Amino acid sequence: MTHPAPQDLVVTQATLADWPVISGWAAAEGWNPGLGDGPAFFAQDPDGFFLGRIDGEPVSAVSVVTYGSDYAFLGCYLVRPDLRGRGHGLTTWKTALAHAGERTVGLDGVVAQQDNYRQSGFELAYRTIRFTGVATGGAAPTGVRPAGPGDLAAVTAYDGACMPADRPRFLAEWLTRDGHRAHVRHDGGRLTGYGVIRPGHDCLRVGPLFADTADDARALFAALTADAAGREIAVDVPEPNADGVALALEAGLSASFETARMYTGPVRDHARERVFGVTTLELG
Repeated sequence: MTHPAPQDLVVTQATLADWPVISGWAAAEGWNPGLGDGPAFFAQDPDGFFLGRIDGEPVSAVSVVTYGSDYAFLGCYLVRPDLRGRGHGLTTWKTALAHAGERTVGLDGVVAQQDNYRQSGFELAYRTIRFTGVATGGAAPTGVRPAGPGDLAAVTAYDGACMPADRPRFLAEWLTRDGHRAHVRHDGGRLTGYGVIRPGHDCLRVGPLFADTADDARALFAALTADAAGREIAVDVPEPNADGVALALEAGLSASFETARMYTGPVRDHARERVFGVTTLELG
């Protein structure tokens, strides 16, 4: 049987209309993408998504989303199962990676691909563990409230301190997407953390969960899951954040999946200790 060769692959930028194909492949892999992720992802970088096609049919995907002039994040590295092992993924990868230019590129790599990522110049920074389980629900704690339009500036500034890059366009969509619920915690007039919960294909996803302290994170987590009693939830916790791991275990969640945060070079200083839950493995 003759199989399509890499040279038969045509790689072009994807549009938001192509997102259901990409997210459908991700869901089939068990990655549980959010139901409303696409518009927020494309708001950050509408030119950062790529599809490989053979005879017009999508067979591969990669995203390389840029944040400012120094940082980009790679995700959505997918090949249709019946066409794997033929070089289509690598061809799509190389085409998409050029979009990053000279920026440092980050990714959250699945275990099976980490050796390949090392060969492409990515170095391990730390592991991220996905914790899943059933939410217990309960009363929302004091000091936490739903985020409103007036919180956007403070949340954007806080988020930037926790990330290798600023992402105001992404946040403007992420905080307000249908089904997304964002909460903030204050100490007097100062923001001490924020979090978002959203519906996924298989369960609710918590992310980000950024907070000054474990107590702030615990209060935000309780508020986000207060109305989710009996429902499956998931949160991706950087393993070096021992308080984040402890919070997930205290909530009755169990480790179910792991990835590796990897970078091709240096990233700006940021408050890693405030990251109790990663926003999304696709965009960092």
